[in-house]
Amino acid sequence: MVGAKKKVMSYEEVRRQRVEENKKRMEDLNLLKLAKHLRPQPNPSSNPSPAKPRARRPAVLAPARRSSRIADQPSVSYRERRDLLNRVYASSEVRQYAIHRAEELQSTLDPEHPSFVKPMLQSHVTGGFWLGLPSLFCKTYLPKEDEMMTLIDEGEEPSQTKYLAGKTGLSGGWRGFAIDHELVDGDALVFQLVSPTEFKVHIIRANEVGGDSEKENQDEEEEEEDEALEKGKRAKAKAAEKENKNEEDDDLDSTRRRSKRIRTGRK
Repeated sequence: MVGAKKKVMSYEEVRRQRVEENKKRMEDLNLLKLAKHLRPQPNPSSNPSPAKPRARRPAVLAPARRSSRIADQPSVSYRERRDLLNRVYASSEVRQYAIHRAEELQSTLDPEHPSFVKPMLQSHVTGGFWLGLPSLFCKTYLPKEDEMMTLIDEGEEPSQTKYLAGKTGLSGGWRGFAIDHELVDGDALVFQLVSPTEFKVHIIRANEVGGDSEKENQDEEEEEEDEALEKGKRAKAKAAEKENKNEEDDDLDSTRRRSKRIRTGRK
């Protein structure tokens, strides 16, 4: 026990001696003063100045820089044509009626110029703006390579669109045609090929078709009401005629009975 205590005391003594020696060496080398001078001294007189608010520069409305290759082309508008949540979907009845009207119109066109009916879907007018054409029609009548096609509306206004032969459809330019002519879901278009790279486009609008069908339904209801009124009038006339006939028969019977009584009284 005493030996262990002596060892602890000797260790503490050795440690203290080393600390004293290191301190003396640092004083001899002047390290304490150097460390004190190297330590940054706080300056109580210097207060940080408050940050000045930056003055915003006025916005300069200048046209965006564009490549010279597309400088002459109209700028691209990234604003959506309509809110997708407000899409209007055509009913199956309106869609079928528009197709029927388009087929009737197609039957009146010159058969020398091939034609086809294309019903409009949301993907054609508000979604992808890509219009696929009938494959057999494309392989039979349209160019075998990509070509610019002209779409001529009913007002003789031409529009350019890109025909992709490999995909048998219209791509670039179809979006502008759909927007300019306000095509919606349910419309039916009749494409008539008047030249190898030119379509005459006839538009049957779904909203107009709906109005026509409602008008026809209203006309049918009015005709049914008129027919019902006419039947009622005829029924009343027959009833009145029957009543008059019954009265005449009663008068005739009473006359006969009266004459019979007179003859019996004379006898």
